[in-house]
Amino acid sequence: QVQLVESGGGLLQAGGSLRLSCVATGRTVSSVGIGWFRQAPGKEREFVAAINWSGTGKYGADSVTGRFIISRDIDKSTVYLQLNGLKPEDTAVYYCAAPRRPFTAVMSTETEWYAYWGQGTQVTVSS
Repeated sequence: QVQLVESGGGLLQAGGSLRLSCVATGRTVSSVGIGWFRQAPGKEREFVAAINWSGTGKYGADSVTGRFIISRDIDKSTVYLQLNGLKPEDTAVYYCAAPRRPFTAVMSTETEWYAYWGQGTQVTVSS
């Protein structure tokens, strides 16, 4: 079992930055990869970024490449998602997720692959 708690969301203007945090317990981020997804009103949940258990594999959606950065702090068992250059279309609830199996080298972009989810944190970007 993995428990995930996101934080760091907020309301801000276009062009601003935020750092989202995902704290993992049950298993630490040194043994399980973490993915970030987002879901806007009326839309399906979509992949944003992921980092594998060793930290050697990082993935990002084309829509956020060059703007969002994923990183982790093993000591805090926390994965961060730095959001830069925010746009109104980035408005969504952001979720972190973990796969059922630990030590998975390649992370998926599909929601069905992930077994554990946090409660989400709202990011709202005004124009």
